Amino acid sequence: MRIAIVTGASSGMGREFVLQLGQYVQVDEIWAVARRKEALEALKPASGVPVRPVCLDLLQEDSFAQYRELLQRENPEVRLLVNGAGFGKFGDFRQISLEDDSRMIDLNCKALVKITRLTLPYMRRGSHIAELDSLSAFQPVPYITTYGATKAFVLSYTRAINQELKPEGIRVMAVSPGWVKTEFFNHAFETNQGQVRYFNRLYEAKDVVATALRDLYRSKKDVSVHGLPVRAQVLMVKLLPHSLVMKVWQSQQKKEKNNTGLTTQS
Repeated sequence: MRIAIVTGASSGMGREFVLQLGQYVQVDEIWAVARRKEALEALKPASGVPVRPVCLDLLQEDSFAQYRELLQRENPEVRLLVNGAGFGKFGDFRQISLEDDSRMIDLNCKALVKITRLTLPYMRRGSHIAELDSLSAFQPVPYITTYGATKAFVLSYTRAINQELKPEGIRVMAVSPGWVKTEFFNHAFETNQGQVRYFNRLYEAKDVVATALRDLYRSKKDVSVHGLPVRAQVLMVKLLPHSLVMKVWQSQQKKEKNNTGLTTQS
């Protein structure tokens, strides 16, 4: 059985990957991984490919044992893995609880590594992996401190394993979008007390995912960045001192832009 696996599939970018991946890869089934069973069930009539809901909370250690057992029992050929699970918190790092900091690291980094490593033995030449990253991976970001640091890890990890897996014909790519209108903001705004309020450009998840899949299957990129303005920003932060980049970012946050109506009820 040839399958695709998408974590964080219940909403946002993960959900869009489930809906669009059938245009690029032929699989018998999509394993949609997330906590919310009802949201996963809702994917079945929306997807052009049969969806198997896999209800796992990737912040719980026993979920990885369940995932390993499922792979061993079904022994599928995994043609595509999308690690879309993750969350962030905005605000002064001292106002964000240590528990939330630890949860961001556990989900955005540790769970991504574990799912990747557990899945790889079931992948063959021609298989693909998309690791969901962020524009914040390219620079230190005050008021998005821990989240940005976790995404810097994802970027480095993804690029490195892509090089190691090239001889085996398995391609790995980071998906590094700017601001995307998803449920991400529901969590992020919980701790935000006005520190982050300037969102220069907002993109739709469906458009970012369309670019990501095209880049994954029709290019040799190890990073996908949607939108010319975002690609220009990535270039600038590579050329400018990070001390200056952070000052510009903090200065932008003194004014509001595109910051209303961002939260989406789950």
